[in-house]
Amino acid sequence: MKGKIIFIALGITLLICYLSLKKLSSLQIQVSHIDKVFHAIAYFFLGISWLLSFPKSYSNKVVKYTILICCVLFGIIIEISQSTLTTYRTASLLDAIANTVGVVVAVIVFKSIYKKIIAI
Repeated sequence: MKGKIIFIALGITLLICYLSLKKLSSLQIQVSHIDKVFHAIAYFFLGISWLLSFPKSYSNKVVKYTILICCVLFGIIIEISQSTLTTYRTASLLDAIANTVGVVVAVIVFKSIYKKIIAI
């Protein structure tokens, strides 16, 4: 199963990239900034999937934080790409912050779960 997790991580990465750059139909979202919650959730799963893909991330802080930094940089690159590669999307600092929050929460959850697993 561990070998297949990397394909899930790649799939999540590609899905986020696709959804971030595709032209959206005009959706009427009633709740202010609800999309930030979706950003945080998407990047939470991105972070968790990449952390689970590398067995050394369980015990190696360098690997764990490299994954965190890469996921945050990916989110920033996506935001920049929205305004440079498309004419119908714009970059958003709040989206980048929500992405970062999602990845940081993923690392925190991952660390606490890992501590409970090794304690058993």
